[in-house]
Amino acid sequence: MNTPSPYQTPNAASLPPQGGATALTPKQILFSFQGRIPRRTYWLWAILSAVAFMVVIGILGAILGQSEKTQGIFGVLAIILYIPLIWCSLALQIKRWHDRDKPGTWVLINLIPLVGGIWAFVEVGCLRGTFGPNNYGEDPT
Repeated sequence: MNTPSPYQTPNAASLPPQGGATALTPKQILFSFQGRIPRRTYWLWAILSAVAFMVVIGILGAILGQSEKTQGIFGVLAIILYIPLIWCSLALQIKRWHDRDKPGTWVLINLIPLVGGIWAFVEVGCLRGTFGPNNYGEDPT
């Protein structure tokens, strides 16, 4: 019998077929609640969206100044700009929960004071997603 050596480099014929997940566009990553993303994509887009929000708020603050007359306008504009940031944050977290093979409703764990935020940070930001396809799509890595 001619059995292959376990120490031999595998050839292409012996490897399982790679279906591979299709790459998501930035629009899908930030605004869609479907699919899976790996940790690297999550952290990249979470940091970029937060920095962009802070830059825009800083520019608005510099333009409007610190007078009492413009403080109300600044507050309203900040709240209006905060809504898309929340949407993007939810979309990113839900896709990470999907990567962990859990439903997006797990994002509600953030509402539990202290423990919920820590749990979400560990699960979403630190742990690898499930290997291979799961209920929410192909493995994004």
